[in-house]
Amino acid sequence: MRSVASLALVVGILAAPSPASADPPVCGPPVVSTTQPGYTVADPDCDVNGTPFVPVGGSSVWTGITDGAAYRIERPAAWNGELVLYAHGFRGSGTTVFVDNPSLRAHYLSRGFAWAASSYQTNGYDVGQGVRDSYTLIQRFEERTGQPAGAVYMTGASMGGHVAAVAIEEHPSAFVGAMPVCGVLGDAELFDYFLDANVTAAALTGTSITFPKAPVDPAFQEVYRQQVAREVPLLGTGAGLTALGRQWGDYVEQRSGGTRPGFDAAFAYWSAVPAIPPLTSVPFLFGVYPGLSGGTAGIAEGNVTSNRFTLYQSDDNPWLTRDELRLNRDVLRVDRTDRPSRDLSGVPRVDGRPRIPVLSMHTIGDLFVPLSMEQEYARRAALQGRGKLFVSRAIRALGHCEFTGPELAQGFDDLVTWVRTGHRPAGDAILDRRTVAAADFGCRFTLTSRASFGAPCPS
Repeated sequence: MRSVASLALVVGILAAPSPASADPPVCGPPVVSTTQPGYTVADPDCDVNGTPFVPVGGSSVWTGITDGAAYRIERPAAWNGELVLYAHGFRGSGTTVFVDNPSLRAHYLSRGFAWAASSYQTNGYDVGQGVRDSYTLIQRFEERTGQPAGAVYMTGASMGGHVAAVAIEEHPSAFVGAMPVCGVLGDAELFDYFLDANVTAAALTGTSITFPKAPVDPAFQEVYRQQVAREVPLLGTGAGLTALGRQWGDYVEQRSGGTRPGFDAAFAYWSAVPAIPPLTSVPFLFGVYPGLSGGTAGIAEGNVTSNRFTLYQSDDNPWLTRDELRLNRDVLRVDRTDRPSRDLSGVPRVDGRPRIPVLSMHTIGDLFVPLSMEQEYARRAALQGRGKLFVSRAIRALGHCEFTGPELAQGFDDLVTWVRTGHRPAGDAILDRRTVAAADFGCRFTLTSRASFGAPCPS
């Protein structure tokens, strides 16, 4: 692992006069983790595709593996004294961990910010480990560069957004600002949403499904796949959604953030996307059914999901129709046996009590980590009296974390200005149902029009 990517590798932290002339690192094989049995750690000097990690624009870089987690640090030549920590998202259940670069790497450096990122010691939905390994980067930065950071920003995408939200509550004095994007800001509410999508599909199609207790028999995966195979023809997928499938979409829309523009295109898109391994033969939303892990998300001691008191509706009218009453009668009800933790074990709770400015972004067509996660955080922050410290921005796109570079850069720059000046930037009123349902919702901060979104901003 490198001390500095420069001609002066042998002298520790000295920066080279011309990083471009330095030989690129030679990619090594993964090494055995010293902390996690059965895990290996990929070489942080290279990306998983073999591309060497080299400095850009005269920057200096440091890499290493400590306590079973790989890390990268990069400091620009004209450093402003501040540091950005980047927390990556969910990487499945593989046993090789790896570190990569934030998408705003070049932007951070151009503005004088150093950045650091960790692989974490584990994969899976291990938010607590992500918090621990990300937080240690503050001290690691000082040790490797010889200089402490004067201010630290916490950022993260998807599960990394959950990491960011927990980190700023766990270590409230360590950070000056946070930018979670497409983040799981509602902790176990995400798994409740996954449960909602699946039990409503089953109720509408008259399919009997079960929710096994953990540990789940491996044979259940095939049983569940066969259950889904009976549901899908009745619902359709993609452009071939049936009337029943579109009705299912109405329930998913309300549980994922409410009536909003672009949802029809979003539901068609996500109903055609295959699930993540190992259930790639079923549509995406079926592959995230919490029953596959007994509701533990692979990390909690018991089931953290529940729909015991959930009221399912297909529109935002508070009066229930006959069809809605029937579905609420027939839907499978599940009760939790565990809850989000108050520490870093299991699925850590997000209280929504930031002490620093938090600027978040979410694509409104995302049905993996839906807009409702932002809304849940906004509600919690308001209840904690911290609503003024949270700004949320909606982006008109279908994909998960489908942001453009300029959209992310604008958000980060506005966060920095907020931290430095105290002037709260603009955002979207995501808790106002009429605002969310309006034809122009998400137009203000969407800098690039996506044809796939299907609903252009009003002229």
